[in-house]
Amino acid sequence: MSTPSSTPSLTSRVRAPRTVTRDAGVTAARPPGKRRPRPRGAWARRAPLLPALLFMIVVTQLPFAGTLVISFMRWNALDPGDRGFAGVANYKTEFTDPQLRSSLTTTVVLTVAVVLVSLALGLGLALLLDRRFPGRGVVRTLLITPFLVVPVASALLWKHALYNASYGLINGALTWVWKLFGSDSAPQPDWLSQSPRLAVEASLIWQWTPFMMLILLAGLQSRPHDVIEAARVDGANNWQVFRHLTFPHLRRYLELAALLGTVYVVQNFDAVFTLTSGGLGTANLPYAVYSTFYQAHDYGQASAEGVIVVVLSIIVATFALRTVSSLLREEIR
Repeated sequence: MSTPSSTPSLTSRVRAPRTVTRDAGVTAARPPGKRRPRPRGAWARRAPLLPALLFMIVVTQLPFAGTLVISFMRWNALDPGDRGFAGVANYKTEFTDPQLRSSLTTTVVLTVAVVLVSLALGLGLALLLDRRFPGRGVVRTLLITPFLVVPVASALLWKHALYNASYGLINGALTWVWKLFGSDSAPQPDWLSQSPRLAVEASLIWQWTPFMMLILLAGLQSRPHDVIEAARVDGANNWQVFRHLTFPHLRRYLELAALLGTVYVVQNFDAVFTLTSGGLGTANLPYAVYSTFYQAHDYGQASAEGVIVVVLSIIVATFALRTVSSLLREEIR
């Protein structure tokens, strides 16, 4: 009579498939390599969004596709007989022509200057508004007002009410200060002709500082106050609290404000057109697109410039969206 073997049989070695317990019951595990079947009501829930998606494609993507196609064409309305495929000639012209290359450089310099100064001023105002004082709501509303002004109206305000050499507020303030010291020969500079780029930057900084302030103020109000109180109990002063607690907490918000501000300032056209009409070295890429299209009537070159502006904006917007998603993940945690 044979004894049972101590080694398990082949059938006993085969493990039963794992099961996954859910609220709905016990279901068998999916074989590897197969996707989870979508719920039956998924398309029913997404169907109402299809008209909006089609509308967005028609309004945004089709015009951009047309612009992209035209950017590879040789198309000037002043010479209708010379039209055809030009390859990347328009893009080569953009980076080799001195005037167009200058507009690209001006765009970078203008954007960096406006964003950095607006961030610094916005951070200072946010730190002040984070404190409690009488009338804080009124002060906050007044500081937000420049961001709510229409860009063209803001540029006209700076051009006529502030920069005008005859009756502008800046030259009037210089005259008043000089009279306080007993002098009637106050300087009366023409700001738009002597410092055109600085004039454009100042108007944009005035407009975008409230935007930076709002984002950074939201970051300040989300700080863990118990940690700050514990640091003060341990003897930390205001600078140490700002350096080791507040500033690291605001890093994501600073990145978000800088990226969003860059997206908008890169596309700025109103201030350049209204203040200087693109003269005296203030023409940026959006103004170059306008000038090439409406003045030179070179549709192919203007389309190439527009594509470059869109690509730069998409690159910056991608980083902005990543920063927003990281902020949301931190808030969920």
